[in-house]
This record gives sequence, C-alpha cells and structure tokens, in this order.
Amino acid sequence: MSNVARNGIYGAAFRDASFSNEHSQLKTYYDEKYKIGWFLMKAAPRPCFTLQLLDEIGSYHKQVKAEMAIDQQKYDYLVVGSDVPGIFNLGGDLNLFRSLIKQKNRDILLSYALQCVDILYQNLLHFKLDVTTVSLIQGDALGGGLEAALSSNLIIAERGTKLGLPEVLFNLFPGMGAYTLISRRAGPSVAERMILSGKLYDAEELFELGIVDILAEKGEGELALYKYIKAVKRSPNTYKAMAQVKDLNNRVSYQELVDIANIWADAALELTEKDLRMMDRLVKRQNNKMI
Repeated sequence: MSNVARNGIYGAAFRDASFSNEHSQLKTYYDEKYKIGWFLMKAAPRPCFTLQLLDEIGSYHKQVKAEMAIDQQKYDYLVVGSDVPGIFNLGGDLNLFRSLIKQKNRDILLSYALQCVDILYQNLLHFKLDVTTVSLIQGDALGGGLEAALSSNLIIAERGTKLGLPEVLFNLFPGMGAYTLISRRAGPSVAERMILSGKLYDAEELFELGIVDILAEKGEGELALYKYIKAVKRSPNTYKAMAQVKDLNNRVSYQELVDIANIWADAALELTEKDLRMMDRLVKRQNNKMI
C-alpha cells in the first residue's frame, strides 16, 4: 500500500488491519473500521494468473462468503489489488498455455478458462451479497489482468498505468470476459477495437471511455477509494439503489462466458508455431518482471 494510505489520513485503518499469511501468492487482510476485505496478488514466478493464485483467490472468496453467512454486516467492500510494484496482473499463464497447446490438451485449457470465469462471475455478482467489489489498479493490467479488473463493480486506476489486451499479438483473443464486460461499459465497438488493436491504453484514456470509474493520482489509489466510501456514507440510499439499477441494466449470462471460453479453447489449439514463438517472447517479458 502507498505511504498515503499507511501513514496519512487513513493510516490508522491500515495499522489496525489483521494480516493473513495462509496463502503463498495472495496477501489478505481485513480493515475492520471500514469493513473492507483486501486481497493483494503476488503470483510467482511471474505476476500472472498462475493456477496457484487462482486457487487462492477462490479459497479467499469462499472464506468471505462463509464469514458473511455468519455476520452479514462484516464486509461492505472487497478490494483486489497487487503486492507487486508497478504491476496489477499481466494476465494468463502464457507458459502454461504454450505447454498445453503443444500437447493439444483442450480439457485443461478449458478447465483453466472456466476457473477464471467462475471467479470473474462471482466477483461481478458481488457474490450475491450486499457488498461492493473493487479493483484497485496501481500498475499494468494486461490481458486476463484487465479482464479480472473489469469484473469488479468499481474500477479505480492510477494515472500512468497501462491497460490493454495484447492477445492479438500471438493470434488469439481474450476469452474470459473482456468482450462481454467492455461492451457493457463502453459498447461493442469499443470492445472490438480494443481487442483487435492489441493497443496498450493509459488509464486516462479508459477513464474517458467510461471503462475506468475513478481516475486517481499516482500513489493515491487507496485515498481515492476512501473518498468514495465517504461519499457513499453521505448518500447510502442513492448509491445502493444505483448499484441495483446497474446490476439490472448490465446483466451478464454465465452461459455466455462459458460459451466464449469454449471458443477461446478451440482457437488456442489453432495457433501455429509462429504464434507460439511470439507467445514465447511475451513469456520472456513476463519473466523480466519475476519477483
């Protein structure tokens, strides 16, 4: 977390937080004062969605739901962020994808995609609980990293962060929610343009497109979140009603996400050796970010 959050106006909340060390690739803690469950990603050996990280996120979500079953007032917000400086998440595990494609192993490719879809869908529906899910983007969010961020009810991104869907560079597409979620925020034409261009966007650009909800100054993402929480407390009835309206207006079918994941798995198996070599180069770039 930034020094602003730790030591500034809201520092006490973080100092009082209860840290959990039960995960190896996920750092979680609970802010009791503001009823926030934080989970910060730190995947290894690359800051992408490893199978281990997916398992740990799923485990954390189950824990939250179990706690809410006992105490429905425990959480008001669930915030996903990163414990890797300069990176939110670089997306799918390309090294794993390459290996599975070489093996023509569609079953495990699809299993990976569906595990992502399950987590994304639960986050999108805020677990059918009276909580708000938040993505706090303080570093680059690429491919599946951006897809994951898009599934939150509220997206906060700091100025200067890079966001994009580079899968077209190795002749594939983001098959775990990107088209569906961007279409609902900014329209199908924007979704198609983002996917087919492979362009990396500044957070400022996606804020103008309506994809990012709150644009924060560099290093002030947490501060922006707490300002939002303060605004909600001033007009709780309005914000709650608007959240319900957005849920109704932006309904996403789970089956739609599953069908797209199946298209993605089929498309992955059609990649050529040339495509896989490009994927290799991107894996090396991910390796440069090893932690």
